[in-house]
Amino acid sequence: MFSQADGMNYAPEGKPNPVCEKGEFVFAAAGLDHGHIFGMCRGLVEAGAELKWVYDPDPAKIEALLKLYPGAKAAATEEEVLEDPAVHLVASSRIPAERADFGIRVMQYGKDYFVDKAPLTTLDQLGRVKDTAASTGKKYNVYYSERLHVESAVFAGQLIKDGAIGRVIQVLGLGPHRLGAPSRPEWFFHRDRYGGILCDIGSHQIEQFLYFSGAKDARVTASNIANYNHKEYPDFEDFGDGTLIADNGATHYFRVDWFTPGGLRTWGDGRTFILGTKGYIELRKYIDVGRDPVGDHVYLVNEEGEHHIPVHGKVGYPYFGELILDCFNRTEHAMTQAHALKAAELSVRAQMNAILVEG
Repeated sequence: MFSQADGMNYAPEGKPNPVCEKGEFVFAAAGLDHGHIFGMCRGLVEAGAELKWVYDPDPAKIEALLKLYPGAKAAATEEEVLEDPAVHLVASSRIPAERADFGIRVMQYGKDYFVDKAPLTTLDQLGRVKDTAASTGKKYNVYYSERLHVESAVFAGQLIKDGAIGRVIQVLGLGPHRLGAPSRPEWFFHRDRYGGILCDIGSHQIEQFLYFSGAKDARVTASNIANYNHKEYPDFEDFGDGTLIADNGATHYFRVDWFTPGGLRTWGDGRTFILGTKGYIELRKYIDVGRDPVGDHVYLVNEEGEHHIPVHGKVGYPYFGELILDCFNRTEHAMTQAHALKAAELSVRAQMNAILVEG
């Protein structure tokens, strides 16, 4: 049902930090195709939200989520969720190709939307999402978990804002994942359903580049995709990379792949390297290989010296509380709509223009 091979059920435990009273912010989870829904729900609940409804055509997926949130109720239909005036926001991890159309429907029902990455898979979807968000005034929020739900990445953002490494001029992102093919659903291996490797897990890397560099826009200068070792899935891509140049001059290289070896104690050795004019930062997000199975290691080198800062369990995940307050106040402190959709757009463009490497 839900694979744990690449951290699909990755739902890190944060410190509860409610920003609202019990029952004040009500949400629903509808469309549970990817296990990231667990992290999405957990983050919202820890920030004070109440999960009221759970819906999916598969009763087993509903049951899995209700075991964690027994106070929620199983909805019989999507309409039961969408027509409930008490629901402020709908969270979803539907099949990527279906996420935009469902989000448009959610916004048309007068609710904010919180969707797993990749939030859309085509430029046509992007245009319709933008139009609907503008006409309804509702939010199309995106769960870019590899920054928002990783304490080392949250802490790096704080360091950069504090000027610890000066102006960011380059970001290098590595996003390896474990495949675990037997546990994957059928749609996972079809590009028209999951969007392709750069659109899917590549979106994490592009979003982080825009955020850490402070860029508003960028252009994809090169991208590649390949299926090196999974020919039994001819429509699948197990490797991808790309380079971007931002509107502020910062550059980016990222690599994503499905080649995490079985000997690694976690689903992927995700790392981010951030170069500034006065120093640099390395993030060892999920593990410090050969030394510490606990992740969230921040390595900072600047004019003041060398620093190793373990931040696991010390920083928290402020995005979720900020998201709830944004929905209440119609502000954009958690993430701007322009940023969320620009990361999605660039991911789609990288995928569309990628060179297919025969290997």
